[in-house]
Amino acid sequence: MFTDTPATTPRATRSILLITLSNVGDAVMTTPVMTALHDKYPLADMDIVTDARAAPLFSHCPWRGAIILKDKQAGWRGLAVLLQRLRQTRYDLLVDLRTDGLSLLLRARRRLTRRGNRSVSGHAVERHFSVIREREHLTAIPATSVWLSAAEEDFAAQALAGLPGSRWLALGPGARWEGKRWPAGHFAALANRLQGETDAVILLGSAAERDRCKGIEADLAGPCLNLAGRTNLLQASAVLQRATLFIGNDSGLGHMAAAVGTPTVTLFGPGDPRRYHPWHHRARWIQSMTGSVADIPVAEVSGQVMALLAETAQLPEPRKIRKCKVRSDK
Repeated sequence: MFTDTPATTPRATRSILLITLSNVGDAVMTTPVMTALHDKYPLADMDIVTDARAAPLFSHCPWRGAIILKDKQAGWRGLAVLLQRLRQTRYDLLVDLRTDGLSLLLRARRRLTRRGNRSVSGHAVERHFSVIREREHLTAIPATSVWLSAAEEDFAAQALAGLPGSRWLALGPGARWEGKRWPAGHFAALANRLQGETDAVILLGSAAERDRCKGIEADLAGPCLNLAGRTNLLQASAVLQRATLFIGNDSGLGHMAAAVGTPTVTLFGPGDPRRYHPWHHRARWIQSMTGSVADIPVAEVSGQVMALLAETAQLPEPRKIRKCKVRSDK
């Protein structure tokens, strides 16, 4: 069900509040909504409510206003502080992609929310976009975005300077829980099988995934750069932007890779890839027939990768990074 509170007086939309999601991949999949709203209301300030883990993804967005953190662990006291902060502004437009009831307590001339997410079919990006599509008279869904600055671009250039060639395979062997992790040995075997098609391997992941990535690195036959635990979200995105291809589990890294234009192959055990695969025309996925990601054969992934490499043999140069001047939080 959609909720649209109509405006009582005609006036320009100059202030927008977007309540987005907390997981990294989920937050990336809400960025087409941000882009579409900015394209329609280019003079509007857009404040964003999100969690601390996803907040860096929005830090360099050139049209964002304040980034306001919602902390689930802060309890009722934290919620009261958040409400006090948000209620200081009466927004022209409030868009709630989270649908946890927060938007009903805020001040807005118009509000667009969605309840009962499962009643809207299609990819998660399409479901998020459906909140604004009809009411804002929108059609085409923009690409997902991760906004980078020159600092992240410089980090990636320096980090990758020692790698041979330019055909770099980025691997994301981690995920938030074990049931979504393809075995480490499979990643190593895949990279070795693809050695003739790539010049080096880049391993990405959190500090908690260092040991897993070290094990993969030890089994690789070719050059490798292990960046696990050595990047933040935006630095990892800048590295992914320079990679030829990303292969990983169902996690935020795949969505970040797609958002910077890098072809992806995502491995699914549980979950619905039709709803949660990275949003990109060069995104591919494989789902286990048994429901266990460990059962996906290395040969099957290698076949998908070879087909994708053939399809994207003439890849464009990495995207130019816009040097954004961003206002500090209000």
